Amino acid sequence: MDPEAARSARESLDLAFHMSNILNTGLDRHSLSILIALCDLGVNPEALAAVVKELRKEKPPSQ
Repeated sequence: MDPEAARSARESLDLAFHMSNILNTGLDRHSLSILIALCDLGVNPEALAAVVKELRKEKPPSQ
């Protein structure tokens, strides 16, 4: 990846992470980047959201 593309990808992730924090999703930067990559590969975002919700029901957040 060229430096300009890397910078653009980093800025996009920063913006998405900022929006995620505003919406209080509880996603960390790494998890968010994985979800974005899956969407880029064509995975249905609504299905991903359902999976995240289901996983949160099964495992309480670590304290």
